[in-house]
This record gives sequence, C-alpha cells and structure tokens, in this order.
Amino acid sequence: CSSDLKSAVDLARELLQRFDGRLGALAEASLEELASVSGIGMAKAAQLKASFELARRALMQEMTSRDTFSAPGKVRDWLRLKLAARQHEVFMALWLDAQNRLIKADELFSGTLTQTSVYPREVVKAALANNAAAVILAHNHPSGVAEPSQADEMLTRNLKTALALVDVKLLDHFIVAGNGTPLSFAERGLL
Repeated sequence: CSSDLKSAVDLARELLQRFDGRLGALAEASLEELASVSGIGMAKAAQLKASFELARRALMQEMTSRDTFSAPGKVRDWLRLKLAARQHEVFMALWLDAQNRLIKADELFSGTLTQTSVYPREVVKAALANNAAAVILAHNHPSGVAEPSQADEMLTRNLKTALALVDVKLLDHFIVAGNGTPLSFAERGLL
C-alpha cells in the first residue's frame, strides 16, 4: 500500500515537473501529453482529464448557485483555472443577472499568442442575447505578464461605453497571466 502511495506521489511530482509546476497547464494538457508521461497510460490520462473537468464544473456550479460575486476570489480562481494555461489569447464574458448571479460564461473571441480581436458590437449582441444586466470580462496573456496594455485599457473603456448604452453594467475586467493572481481593472481604478 505504501509503495502504491509513493508511486502516486512520484507520478504527481513528475506530472507537475513536466508542466513546470503549473496546474493550469496540467489541466489543459491533451490526453496524449498526459499519457506520454511514464507510468500514465490513456486510461489514467482520461481519469485526470475527467478530474479537472469535474473541478471546473464544481466551481461553475458554485458560481451559479449563489452570489459568489461578493467573493471575487472564487471568480479569480475559476478564471485562472479556465484561462491560465491557454497558449493563445482568449477573451471571455461572464454574463450576470440583476442579482449578479452567473447566467453564462462565454468564450467570445480567441486569437494568437499575443493578441485577439474583440468586436464591441458582438459583445453587445451577446449581452442582449443572454439578457444580462451586468458582465465581468476576462482575457489571458499567454506571455505570463498581467499588466494591461494601452489597447486593453482602450478596449475596456469602449466596451463599458457600448454596454452602458443597452443598460449592461461592466463590473470588472480581469487579465489572467500564468499562475499569478489575475489583475482586476476595477481594483486598479481602470474602469
């Protein structure tokens, strides 16, 4: 029994080492990448992928079942799990009802390693389609640097203005970069 425990611990260490200690990268790894680690076949790789998916769904369910937006840490944790390991930029929206409960999380745009094109018209259309009263925006920086660019700041201002025209409040915009704490535009005074 202790040798099984040791081998499980060794496997966990090897997996983390393989993905530079980044759980997000491990969670986003393909079945083939996981199975290529010595001691992990396709069956164990599938179990790992299922475990990460269950964790994501549990966080999502917790976010939708009660007002977790009064606890920004849960939003940050979920965004980090969802976006930190992505190899290309992804822009997403968390659509909220009038009580700030999650209606839906949408990946609206994806791009290249360094940029993605975001179209305010499409963001407004999605807000209306989801009957949202508010939104939290998020995107990742695969570079690992969470600092907002001038383009990020201008886009956020433009989206805030466009969404306000249809009575949708922009509560925050997060930048997720690596394993660090996602940067909040609201906390930085950039909204």
